[in-house]
Parts: sequence; C-alpha cells; structure tokens
Amino acid sequence: MRSPIVKRSIVVAGHITSVSLEDVFWDGLRAICRQRNMSLSELLCQIDRQRKGNLSSAIRVFVLEHYVAIAAEATAPIARVHQAETASSPNAIGGIRH
Repeated sequence: MRSPIVKRSIVVAGHITSVSLEDVFWDGLRAICRQRNMSLSELLCQIDRQRKGNLSSAIRVFVLEHYVAIAAEATAPIARVHQAETASSPNAIGGIRH
C-alpha cells in the first residue's frame, strides 16, 4: 500500500512553512491533535521546539513514537501475565525444578 506524499503549508511559531508527509502521517497528526485537544499548529510548534533534524522527519518520528508508546501500554498487561506464568513454571530457570 503506497501513501503518496502530500505537501501542505502550515503555521509553526507564527511562520508559514511547507511540510511534505505521507497521508498516513497527516492522519496520525490529526488523530493525536484530537486526543490532546490541540490544534495542528500547536502540536507542530511543540514538535518543532524539540526537533533535532528537519521538521518532516521530526514529525514522522513523533507520530511513530506516539503509536509505539500506545502499543507498548496495550501489550504491557499481557507481557506481565506471561512473565508471571513463566516465572511460576516448574521448568523455568530459577524455578523449583528443571
């Protein structure tokens, strides 16, 4: 599945700039804005203040890290249950029996 790159003019810290991103990243940004009750410009200013590279790359990394964190939170309870089951297994390393 290809996601074409879309170039948009945006306002960051009171300045108009253009950013080229794939549709999926624009969609992700809009979803994050809704979750945080922020405007796109507010979120982009926040990303811009923390970036080390170019803005398009910083946005991609931000969106990716946001969804990786959500996925980690969602799978953490499953991982804890699995760890508890493994630790209580008699064949577990450090368990009662080998």
